[in-house]
Amino acid sequence: MKPVAESCEQNKLPILEILREEFADARRVLEIGSGTGQHAVFFARELPHLTWQTSDVTANHPGIHAWLADEALPNVLPPLALDVAHDSWPAREFDAVFSANTVHIMGWSEVEKMFAGIGAALTAGGCFCLYGPFNYGGKFTAESNARFDVWLKQRDPKSGVRNFEDLQALAAASGLTLVRDHTMPADNRTLVWKAE
Repeated sequence: MKPVAESCEQNKLPILEILREEFADARRVLEIGSGTGQHAVFFARELPHLTWQTSDVTANHPGIHAWLADEALPNVLPPLALDVAHDSWPAREFDAVFSANTVHIMGWSEVEKMFAGIGAALTAGGCFCLYGPFNYGGKFTAESNARFDVWLKQRDPKSGVRNFEDLQALAAASGLTLVRDHTMPADNRTLVWKAE
């Protein structure tokens, strides 16, 4: 049975509109944290000019394979084993990277390694889109995000809603320049960086 994440169903259309714009000139996309695989098959079907490379920790691969098998899309690739803190990253192979709802479930050291890996994986001029809730100036942008942060920290004290400014510092250190910050439904954002 295929795993289903309700959040993927709720956010896929708003994210698609952003990716249509941001990935218009891209060809090879690495998705970090493909999770259930729902986003991968939806975006690959709607954006057939892209070759979509899924990735995640190996525990999530069976669910991703189930979605890929059902959809049988020619432009979605089987998942890479990618634990951002421990596995090897592909070097300079992608002109786009996408990740949704990942940095708040990782520890900060993993977030640091993720940004460094993205800096290494993107070709010059490549684009990184990161979707999720973020704080600005150390403050929650909505009460719902404050409640979510409490829930995250109860589940794992190392996780939590991240500060935009901290992510921006990691991006800059990894050779990424912020080009857009999109407002999204449900108190989320999509941050877009370009590789130098």
